[in-house]
Amino acid sequence: MRLPLMAFEPRSANSWGLETVRAISEKNVALAEGVTAAQLSLLQSATGFWFDIWMGRAPGLLNSVAIERSMRAALKPAGLRVKANYRRLSRKK
Repeated sequence: MRLPLMAFEPRSANSWGLETVRAISEKNVALAEGVTAAQLSLLQSATGFWFDIWMGRAPGLLNSVAIERSMRAALKPAGLRVKANYRRLSRKK
């Protein structure tokens, strides 16, 4: 949906159109949010490691639950941006 808008931008005087700048900045922000969320998720799993050991449970770091949580946390900001962009670009003007 965004590609046709971006295709016509180089024909204008300014080669960096509003939609191109917005697309790039949104992707950078989503990447930063995803990396931060993944790191916080892994930190939370590492913090709970010894508590899980003491409680007799299998720690999340050993049975790949921590990695799955981290991946889900990393992808969530990008998914939210994609949905928001779809709603923004698909509404009728």
